[in-house]
Amino acid sequence: MMEQTVTIPQHYNLAEEVEKEADLEQLAIIWRNDQGDQVEWNYRQLIKRMNQLANVFMTLGLEKDDRVLLLFPRVPEAYATYLACIKAGLAIIPCSGMLRAKDLAYRIQHAKAKGVIAYGSLTEEVDKITDELPSLKVKGVFAQSAEGWHDLHLLQENESDYYQVETTKDDVAFLPYTSGTTGNPKAVVHTQGWAYAHLKTASTEWLGVNKGDVVWATAAPGWQKWVWSPFLSVIGKHATAFVYDGPFDAKKYLQLIDDYQVSVFCATPTEYRMLAKEEALSTYKLDSVKQAVSAGEPLNRAVISTFQEEFGLTVRDGYGQTENTLLIGTMIGMEARPGSMGKPTVGNGVKLITELGEEAPIGEVGMIAVHKSAPALFQRYDQDSERTKQAFIGDYYVTGDLAKQDEEGYYWFEGRGDDIIISSGYTIGPFEVEDALTKHPDVKECAVVASPDEVRGSIVKAFVVLNREMNQLDELAIELQEFVKRETAPYKYPRVIEFIDELPKTVSGKTRRIELRKRENERYHT
Repeated sequence: MMEQTVTIPQHYNLAEEVEKEADLEQLAIIWRNDQGDQVEWNYRQLIKRMNQLANVFMTLGLEKDDRVLLLFPRVPEAYATYLACIKAGLAIIPCSGMLRAKDLAYRIQHAKAKGVIAYGSLTEEVDKITDELPSLKVKGVFAQSAEGWHDLHLLQENESDYYQVETTKDDVAFLPYTSGTTGNPKAVVHTQGWAYAHLKTASTEWLGVNKGDVVWATAAPGWQKWVWSPFLSVIGKHATAFVYDGPFDAKKYLQLIDDYQVSVFCATPTEYRMLAKEEALSTYKLDSVKQAVSAGEPLNRAVISTFQEEFGLTVRDGYGQTENTLLIGTMIGMEARPGSMGKPTVGNGVKLITELGEEAPIGEVGMIAVHKSAPALFQRYDQDSERTKQAFIGDYYVTGDLAKQDEEGYYWFEGRGDDIIISSGYTIGPFEVEDALTKHPDVKECAVVASPDEVRGSIVKAFVVLNREMNQLDELAIELQEFVKRETAPYKYPRVIEFIDELPKTVSGKTRRIELRKRENERYHT
């Protein structure tokens, strides 16, 4: 049994803690868009909106433990709404604005969600759903009016700014969906206590947020990484969230860091790679940045070297999953080893194990695993006891990733043990892309794998077998890409399509994606 180092209070609610301990006049959010518009909220304004919204939700008929989908871009209202749901004891289902009607319908039906709260035009895909949604009773929208949707800006003006309900550490707070290699996305159950454990480990040891810091974490709402860093680790630490709602532009990003004196910067490896390639990099100061971190996939050594040489800034790597929190990373004060993942976080019982559940010897490849008693480990996959059981070997949850440990305790990433694709920080299950492709009448069968890419780390590549011989394959490839964008979230579409006569198969007829991945890796390195 692992030593328990994080003791979670029996009665815990992140929103209540924020309200109790915040300096009300301190800035909570600085929002900017690419047109230069700016909005600022202090903690007094944020907390007032939080409580008003919690009251709105109850007035509309939502009750503690109900499940609610949230659809937001990078806007201040996302923070108020997430806090309101936590305060009221509602279970949040974070959803990307890139999800399509089919994706949203599945989540509403599977979770038996009672409410959908959206911002502006993000109502459109919900309104396109034609499936029966018997559980859905409440739809609320900010920033525009829409038929069948409650105007939340208007409703909150008439509500009290006081709200109270008791929650325990075991109440469900988050229900993010994560892609698997087979089947539909899995719903990961996280409790109120998980938020507490995350703040005590990832936020403190790795991100290094202190009260009053200006923190820019670039992840967008709808992703668990947004819950991790821009939300929990900033608001939960009484810092100031810098929120930029605009497309990536290296010059703009670097200038914003200097203009707003960002002290903690958290971005994807793809963003760091593009920043490092900026020709005018040396014209920026970045002298306000105390901590710079990256997560989502391994960061290139050359990128780390560039920031070290230009700014004396060590970009520290971190590794975790939707099912847990930051598990491994280069912590504050730890010697950075270029190419290493770092060391395990305290209290999460991270080990490398063999397929028999035994600890892997030093220097040998093992599966990254987390002890079942870890306070930041998920509770279960909702309504899926079989997949929950499959995720464990003995007392350990197995992440599906492989690594080695050296004599000094540093972990070195070896690869994924499954077929999940990580591209520009997005986690993409091949099944979802394959499922979309095979709906096209010209596709007989297909296989989707990660193909190495200098900028994105990996891209989605599809190997497609057609039903018949066809000319104009370039045009068909574009057609298939657009078809996938309509069928599922656009970020999942295959950026490269290769037409082949047959897929490599096992004796039992299963597609050998490992062979296709090997082919792509060899092609990239020659």
